[in-house]
Amino acid sequence: MNPFVIILVRPRDPNNIGACARAMANFGFNELRIVDPYAPVWQEAVSAVGAHDILKQAKLCSTLDEALADTQFSLATTALRNRVIEQPILFLPDIKDFLQKYPTRRTAIVFGNEKSGLSGQDIARCNGVLNIPTTAHQPSINLAQAVLLICYEIAKSLGLKPLRAAKQTVYPSDAQREVAVKEIDALFTAAGLKEDWPEVTRQDLIRNVLSRQNLDRSALFVIKNLAEKLRRHIK
Repeated sequence: MNPFVIILVRPRDPNNIGACARAMANFGFNELRIVDPYAPVWQEAVSAVGAHDILKQAKLCSTLDEALADTQFSLATTALRNRVIEQPILFLPDIKDFLQKYPTRRTAIVFGNEKSGLSGQDIARCNGVLNIPTTAHQPSINLAQAVLLICYEIAKSLGLKPLRAAKQTVYPSDAQREVAVKEIDALFTAAGLKEDWPEVTRQDLIRNVLSRQNLDRSALFVIKNLAEKLRRHIK
């Protein structure tokens, strides 16, 4: 079970709330809590497409205290600019080390609203601060994008598996490569190419060319079959 809780404090945009829920669904997060949302915004957000179950099961809380009550640790997200931070600061690229130390600790990731982020009081209420490193020119990140980045990094650190494994390259054996070398050499003979070269020299050339191409087995078979068909056509 994913031990992380995503908390949105006073969100202002229903599209952002829906996008946050969808980002959570993408990476295996299912527990969303909303602190003091504006009622019409929340009602519109519940109808968002893509993560209906997460929004339907989201817990509405009056205060951040209520949202944090059953968690064991909390991280406030902030850009750090113009902030006085007393708690430990964790940078997102280092999240894997954090997870290795506390793999099952029930942790809340707390996000502020789109306009002003978390208040100083909200940040002080959390046990630590989580920061996504950015350029100084644009230190803040859109709420939904921040949730997406953080969920992805946590999921990756927890061993997120792709839906489909990459296709494994199958390389030809030496014997299979030699079959292709001899077939291409036979094409040379039929076409009158390099007739003045000894057979062993021609085959060494072909072998070296094929080796440099680093062909997989299927590509080598295509070349071998093409050489065979061309040779028969010439005859």
